[in-house]
Amino acid sequence: MRSTMLVGIILVLLGGFLFVRGGSFTTQKDIVKVGDVKITAPDDHTVPNWVGPVVALAGLGLLVFGGVQKKA
Repeated sequence: MRSTMLVGIILVLLGGFLFVRGGSFTTQKDIVKVGDVKITAPDDHTVPNWVGPVVALAGLGLLVFGGVQKKA
């Protein structure tokens, strides 16, 4: 199996997951920093809804065009 087809399959699965379940991630945001002491708070971010279908379409594109063999 070609590596582009494998990446395409992974992207289709990831895009489908993001489309159905959505996604989010957390970063740490500095609130107060005084000398060596700093206070941080979690800052939640959500992945936009359009990212799932775009990633899935990119994976489908890799599957389609990765499966085409060049004739020498």
